[in-house]
Amino acid sequence: MIKKLVDRLIHCGETIYQLKEETVSLIAFLGDMAAAIWECILHPKRLRWKDFLFYMNNCGPDGLPITIMINALMGVVLAYQAEVQSHKYGADNFLPMVIGCTILRELGPLMVAIVATGRNGSAFAAEIGTMKISEELDALRTMGIRPARFLVVPKMWAMLLMLPLLTVIGDCVGCAGGYLVLSSEIGMPLDVFLRLTRQGVAVKYFFEGILKSFVFAGIITTVGCWRGFRTGNDAIAVGRSTTSAVVISILFIVLADTFLAKMFTVFYGWQG
Repeated sequence: MIKKLVDRLIHCGETIYQLKEETVSLIAFLGDMAAAIWECILHPKRLRWKDFLFYMNNCGPDGLPITIMINALMGVVLAYQAEVQSHKYGADNFLPMVIGCTILRELGPLMVAIVATGRNGSAFAAEIGTMKISEELDALRTMGIRPARFLVVPKMWAMLLMLPLLTVIGDCVGCAGGYLVLSSEIGMPLDVFLRLTRQGVAVKYFFEGILKSFVFAGIITTVGCWRGFRTGNDAIAVGRSTTSAVVISILFIVLADTFLAKMFTVFYGWQG
């Protein structure tokens, strides 16, 4: 009994110590990354433009098909679920508002971010982790090149640029999927759907989703690259870093979404 209690205390202590080490590592990485980004702002020629364009294509057009499919299906599912309930009470005219607000404020940015986490965040971690076990990061440091500027900054700028664009497309496709359901189920014409959407969905909801996508892009890139730099010295460690990058990114995205939702609610309350 005492031995089990001691083992649990030891395990708890090891977990707390590891959490402290990871937190310190993340803070140090954030500082290094911020310095590298500021350096590229002051000296744009130091940005690796070829890699920047490569990651733009990787984060944007390459992920467009899966983004369109996921958001369209989310719009369809949302419309089906909302239509079943609202039709009982004769509230079909509220369906475009429900679909538009939900897609623009929550589901659009969130689903695009989750797709980008699976595609790009894991790829960033695997790429940098592979470079670490092959000692390429040590070679960069030996040549006097800051790995954060060389590897992280192009990914960050590309993600910050492309994720909001994917969010805009995802919003449009999600609303289109919702309209297809309303058109087939209750025969709602397109002009009625658009008019009710404009009446019930404020423009600020669109910009709220875009702001969220910027925050999510920063989280995905930061966590993916950070876990890549924290990779061990074997191939199994690369798989662990990739997995942890996806899990931690999704956790931070949900936490950030919760915080932003509360922040916007308070801000709208101040506005009256």
